[in-house]
Amino acid sequence: MTAQPTAGGPRPPDGAPSPAETGMFAEVSRFFDRAARYSDADPGLLEQIKQCNSVLQLRFPVYNDDGQIEVIEAYRVQHSHHRTPTKGGLRFSMRVDESEIMALAALMTYKCAIVDVPFGGAKGGIRIPSRSSSGFRERATRRYTSELLNKNFIGPSVDVPAPDYGSGEQEMVWIADTYKALRPGQLNAYGCVTGKPVSLHGIPGRLEATGLGVYYGVRECTDQREDMRALGLERGLKGKRVIVQGLGQVGSCAAHFLEEFGDARIVGLLERDGGTYNEGGLNVASVMAHWRVSGSVKDYPLGTPVATPDEGLELECDILVPAALENAITAENAPRIKAKIIAEAANGPVTADAEAILTERGVFLIPDIYLNAGGVTVSYFEWIKNLSHISFDRMQKRHEQVDRHEILDTIEDLTGRQLGDARRSALTAGHGEIDYVYSALDDTMTVAYRQIHEVWKSKGMEDLRTAALYFAISRVAAAYESQGIFP
Repeated sequence: MTAQPTAGGPRPPDGAPSPAETGMFAEVSRFFDRAARYSDADPGLLEQIKQCNSVLQLRFPVYNDDGQIEVIEAYRVQHSHHRTPTKGGLRFSMRVDESEIMALAALMTYKCAIVDVPFGGAKGGIRIPSRSSSGFRERATRRYTSELLNKNFIGPSVDVPAPDYGSGEQEMVWIADTYKALRPGQLNAYGCVTGKPVSLHGIPGRLEATGLGVYYGVRECTDQREDMRALGLERGLKGKRVIVQGLGQVGSCAAHFLEEFGDARIVGLLERDGGTYNEGGLNVASVMAHWRVSGSVKDYPLGTPVATPDEGLELECDILVPAALENAITAENAPRIKAKIIAEAANGPVTADAEAILTERGVFLIPDIYLNAGGVTVSYFEWIKNLSHISFDRMQKRHEQVDRHEILDTIEDLTGRQLGDARRSALTAGHGEIDYVYSALDDTMTVAYRQIHEVWKSKGMEDLRTAALYFAISRVAAAYESQGIFP
């Protein structure tokens, strides 16, 4: 019932293009080729980095809600083994195809390299409706996990899935539980997957990690005075007009943090059925609350209705954050985009043809392979926690509190002034695990942006995406070269 893993998936009929030559993977390959021109790595090594190492196509039976057998199509792609385990999300969607999963696995390799987490890239997909019943999703998820185990495509040191479009904490629990049941006695079993709830060996901050990473990345971008001057913008996020397309976990969190931490003005929020726009600014929490009750943001009373998300992408703003699915901005609508900065919170929201048009028009793009790497960064922290079997704050929180009390006691003795109980309590509270997660993610995104920005400027590359890919390719190539190639 299952197909064997191959380097390129099942072969197409004679004369038909392969998945590597079509769809989203072809788009990613175009970006790769552009960056690879700057590399002095061996051409054969560049070809190795570009292609997917292993593509697993699966078909397996699952009982549907009517008690009938339904054959499910699914994929797991491991793009690069320069570092292991491989790492990448699992999406549930009827739109899943081989080219898309290959492309997303490749992007994961480059993301991991840019933010310097020790994973190769991977991705998975199951072709079922994202709104299937819980029972059907559970049966499909558990069967998928067992199929991966049979092919040695999952494990804490092999390949570690995570949430993606259409999946979340519940699916990750089913994967972990199935893995643990089929691999009894394995000490690190919960490290087979990340994005688990905190109650089951997850880590605080993982749910909002990608959106928070988007905020950190956009903040760092707008902090570059010369880049902002070239766009006719002031330095910093404060007051900048932002439109966010897609109000899932990534988009809603990005909008919240851009508003709350960055003091940006959120002027537009878009979903599948349309959106709402207010030049004076929207309250993100209020719009989200309205959406949860009414099921739509179009009729939000303090905004102007936007008929379609495509129409909303073309409205006036300084920063556009596409946070839904790929190919939101194409050669067709790119000439009408009014944003000065496009922050790619989704995977592949701007096609190669569209990017050429936008770059020619002077639009600044923050690439997805950097900007939405917050999720895999915090997944890395969760994986470390699962392997070490201890939270990041447990060994030092109390020690921090004692040290701070001693410092405050000394200050009070020297000044003769006493702090109130509330003030002392606030100053002596030790860091919780989420504080370490936020701080480490902030540092990771900040350092990575400055590194790719330096590459962009020093090498005079055409755009930040090319610089980011070149930076990633260089790191992957260095790993391969260090290991050597077996004769």
